[in-house]
Amino acid sequence: MRYLPLTDADRQAMLQVIGAESVDALFKDVPEAARGAEIVGLPPHQSEMAVESTLGRLARKNMTQADGPSFLGCGAYRHHWPASLDYLIQRGEFLTAYTPYQPEIAQGTLQYLFEFQTQVALMTGMPVANASMYDGATACAEAAAMAVRVTRRKKVILSGGLHPQFASTTETFLKFTDAFCETLAPDPLCLEDLLGRIDTETACVVVQNPDFFGHLQDLSTLAYACHEHGALLVVAVAEPLSLGLVTPPGEMGADIVVTEGQSLATPTGFGGPGVGLFATRDKFVRQMPGRLCGETVDEDGRRGFVLTLSTREQHIRREKATSNICTNSGLIALAFTIHMTLLGEAGFTGLAELNHKTAVLLAEKMAQVKGVKVLPRAFFNEFAVRLPKPAAEVVDALAARGILAGVPASRFWPEYEELAEVMIVAATEMNSEADIDAYVAALAEVL
Repeated sequence: MRYLPLTDADRQAMLQVIGAESVDALFKDVPEAARGAEIVGLPPHQSEMAVESTLGRLARKNMTQADGPSFLGCGAYRHHWPASLDYLIQRGEFLTAYTPYQPEIAQGTLQYLFEFQTQVALMTGMPVANASMYDGATACAEAAAMAVRVTRRKKVILSGGLHPQFASTTETFLKFTDAFCETLAPDPLCLEDLLGRIDTETACVVVQNPDFFGHLQDLSTLAYACHEHGALLVVAVAEPLSLGLVTPPGEMGADIVVTEGQSLATPTGFGGPGVGLFATRDKFVRQMPGRLCGETVDEDGRRGFVLTLSTREQHIRREKATSNICTNSGLIALAFTIHMTLLGEAGFTGLAELNHKTAVLLAEKMAQVKGVKVLPRAFFNEFAVRLPKPAAEVVDALAARGILAGVPASRFWPEYEELAEVMIVAATEMNSEADIDAYVAALAEVL
């Protein structure tokens, strides 16, 4: 509130109208840990130059993925960012109206969104995709809500291999509805029994492939079991580049596919931005959330683009809408589309092959380090390892040596003591063999 031009009297008048005792009362449903305590060490007021200097000094304390060998993954992957991509997304032709509800003046925006949808549909092996969601986690939550609408059932089963942030977002999303989540415990060995949990009350099963720990699975049997019970299979993909090599979820029987598109759209940042990809079967298209661009012809027979099936959206159906999302991640979706266009099919597949080859090399060399056990049986560019000591300690020790070693599983699940020694490691085309050798040597010394 301190940044708004309101007096204390203004605030008190507003609070009195809405019946709240204080500003803090407006946040009573937000967990204390998520409210954001005051940033320690920042003075209350400085000049612009002083603020820039202070923030610059704080920023230099961070170690970014560009500062040394990085093997971080867990839903945010470092890939090469072509200079041409950065140039193209800043061209004036793409600086169009924010919302393309007037197609006659937004043909450029609508065309690239149509092409984006086409790319997503081809990647995921699904017939139809929307014009993007906010990110992978909210797309996952929307998929679960959609499955509840389609099946008119209330139980959503979340695999223990689903990214915990996808899972928690979905749980929060459904918390205020009649539906509920049955969330399985994290499973670094991929031994969970999903088939035995599906029943006639199940709306959908949500799995990730590759899963959070890197495991690749054939989901055909699971899809069959879901359909036998009248449930839907939702497949989440945290690393969309994997779809350059792995059988698309649609070909394995998935009903809804959601993806975090960050790795092909934008460099890694401190939590964002991202772009959610969402694809489904033709028969479910009227229950799909978000915008949908269609191709048509005008009265002169010329090709044109429009938003279609808008009667699903909140500006028309209000509280009966399929979702309250009223926009899309336009700029990031544009970056995704341009990058995919620059790569082409051969480039996309080639980049995926290079990532897998690099990860295999890393896994082989890590497995030679005494006490290190590589866990997945099959993986793409990310895998989990079990260490002979707590992973968080190893990560800190290697960070002190200028190497970002991976992500401790305990960062997401501190309550599971059996995960304390599990670390998730990712390798991309940005990791040279010299980086891998340096990492493995330093890991051996630390252990």
